Amino acid sequence: MFKLLKNLRSKDVVALIVALGFIVIQVWLDLTIPDYMSEVTKLVQTEGSSMHEIIIAGVKMLACALGSLVAAVIVAILASKAGTSFSAHVRERVFNQVQSFSLEEMADFSTSSLITRTTNDITQIQNFVVMGFQVLVKAPIMAVWAMIKIVDKSWQWSIATGVAVGILAVIVIICICIAVPKYNQIQKLTDNLNRVTRENLTGIKVVRAYNAENYQEEKFEKCNKDVTDANTVANRALAFMTPAIQATMNGLTLAIYWIGAGLISAALIAERLNLFSNMVVFTSYAIQVVMAFMMLVMAFIMLPRAFVSAKRINEVLDTKISIKDGAGVTNDSGKGEIEFNDVSFAYPDAKDCIVKNISFTAKPGEIVAFIGATGCGKSTIINLIPRFFDISKSEIKIDGVNIQDYKLNELRNKIGYVSQKTVLFKGTIRSNVALGDNGHKEELNSHVEEAVKISQASEFVTKLEGGYDGYVAQTGSNLSGGQKQRVSIARAICRKPEIFIFDDSFSALDYKTDRQVRDNIKQQCQGVTTLIVAQRIGTIREADQIIVLENGQIVGKGKHQDLMKTCEVYQQIALSQLSKEELA
Repeated sequence: MFKLLKNLRSKDVVALIVALGFIVIQVWLDLTIPDYMSEVTKLVQTEGSSMHEIIIAGVKMLACALGSLVAAVIVAILASKAGTSFSAHVRERVFNQVQSFSLEEMADFSTSSLITRTTNDITQIQNFVVMGFQVLVKAPIMAVWAMIKIVDKSWQWSIATGVAVGILAVIVIICICIAVPKYNQIQKLTDNLNRVTRENLTGIKVVRAYNAENYQEEKFEKCNKDVTDANTVANRALAFMTPAIQATMNGLTLAIYWIGAGLISAALIAERLNLFSNMVVFTSYAIQVVMAFMMLVMAFIMLPRAFVSAKRINEVLDTKISIKDGAGVTNDSGKGEIEFNDVSFAYPDAKDCIVKNISFTAKPGEIVAFIGATGCGKSTIINLIPRFFDISKSEIKIDGVNIQDYKLNELRNKIGYVSQKTVLFKGTIRSNVALGDNGHKEELNSHVEEAVKISQASEFVTKLEGGYDGYVAQTGSNLSGGQKQRVSIARAICRKPEIFIFDDSFSALDYKTDRQVRDNIKQQCQGVTTLIVAQRIGTIREADQIIVLENGQIVGKGKHQDLMKTCEVYQQIALSQLSKEELA
């Protein structure tokens, strides 16, 4: 928690310091009211007192109450401003940290967990800063100050107050010991609940197609029950504190009056008025002490969740980024030549390399294709180029420079990447195609229509309401698979990159559209190095170089005609898709 609070900016710290000053003023005014109450009591009981004197004392009490109210409002405003500013800053830091994660770090945190940490956990911290600051500062000051004022009134009353405080401390400690372990579980259980909910919503078509609604309901019910049970135990323990504190407060009031009645009865007549006045004042101060403890209880209710949330946020912020910027390249030829030199790669915590001893060169303007059985490492190889992962052995060069020497934005600005799973964002066709910035945002916007035409997407884009500014739903759910794929291809073309990477990016297109898109790219994007991962022989047979993979190793390399003669694996794949006559 204290580590996370270091993210408070100077303006937030100033706001909290000013709020601290107003808290002290508020406590002083609250504790001054009983003094005027004592004065009014004496004036009422003293013969010859004028109504004017009583009214003046009452007006002073009212002024103190109003002043306390104004101070409380100012404290609330300053604390809220500091809390919201702090949470916005932390949320920005967490988001930026996650943005810099490689796929290795992303694997350490589930998507649902990162969403919970960015939203719910930070909200818990914000609530603690806003409410907890006021309570944790005000309660000790009020308790100590009130006890100082009453310590010399009567040792009998002081003992009664001390016993009440001791009882309250025991109640709070027991309840907190029960609640804290449960709060440690609640955030993890909330992650799981978010995961199940997210899976169900994103996979709703599959759920309905397989009549799996009941199965999903049972799965959700279990997660929901786990969260409910943990919250119930924690909240029951904390809910017990309020009536227990109220009972202790009422008991203390009765004890003070019972002790006071005995003291007044045994005192001389001349001392009884002073004792009665002291009893009224002592009761007010004792209630203030108990109220301070009640405020601390409020803090203790928020504190366990805040500490758990702070720990979870720090886990994200403290995660070491495995893929870092290089020094940067000053003399960049910009040709787009790619060279793999005996490259091997193993996923984190894996025993063996998934790709081994990969060597090839893609010259500027060439089309290099990868084909092989599922799981042979095709996508893994091309994902090493934009440094989604870092290689385990040797090096990859672009234009003669090790990719680890490039700054990440320099490296990725060279690449037009289309992922295996199509990803579109809520917005418009134009905003999706012109996504990102490779140093010339204005030009990117002007290239949208050209890119859409090359990708054969203009036929459906022009029919959309709004055309290029037509609406795209979240994940592109209002478009078909082929339409989404063509928009993704247009996005890569619009960047005007030096390298195209197509990771099985033509699979949702019919053969005719597939051929037209590839022909358009070849004719209108000349000089761009193109890497294609595909399962169709028809998609890659005209490539300048085809690399055949099996079990993470290259078993064949060359043009289609050569591989049909020399590579058995390629022959098997080709003959499983096309007849000998078609291949000829």
